[in-house]
Amino acid sequence: MGSTTLGPVTLEGRFVRLEPLRENHSSALTEVARKMDWGWMLAPLRSREDVDRRIADGLKAEARNEEYVFAVILKRDGIVVGSTSFFGIVPRHKSAEIGYTWYSPDVWGTAVNPECKFLLLKHAFEDWDAVRVQLRTDANNAHSQRAILKIGAKFEGKLRNQGIRPDGSIRDSMLYSIIPNEWPTVKKGLEARIESFTRA
Repeated sequence: MGSTTLGPVTLEGRFVRLEPLRENHSSALTEVARKMDWGWMLAPLRSREDVDRRIADGLKAEARNEEYVFAVILKRDGIVVGSTSFFGIVPRHKSAEIGYTWYSPDVWGTAVNPECKFLLLKHAFEDWDAVRVQLRTDANNAHSQRAILKIGAKFEGKLRNQGIRPDGSIRDSMLYSIIPNEWPTVKKGLEARIESFTRA
């Protein structure tokens, strides 16, 4: 029998530590947010006020067991480099979504994203006994779509008019998922990617 809830929990790998997002992360996270191009995100964090609201909203959702938001910490120097979340959690059906993920451009193409996904998926499937983990991205965001497929998630279809972007345009989203019998293969692939950064 696995864990009864997905969080709050701290998840630690070789390169990153995922800590529950709290008020003490606000200043560092704001500095990272200022480096971002928020073009594809439905909820951009452009100011300290935006970050503080994200933390407050996350804590309220956490209290309802609906969302667990993490600060992504680079272990090497202890700095905050972004954020990611479990959300859309349905405990009865053991399903959840991973998203609201963003990182400083400084860590793009490094071990950070593969290891974050590895830690989140491992916790979901091996500790919580998830039966479904899904991911979504903007239909125009080809980079993110490639990254999700590279993880090993399966494409399920396009969600039409799924959201409204900050500029008022309508967003279609591409939907992907991973289920338990796929996790061993996904896990092996992510472990190999993380190992490649260890050797680099």
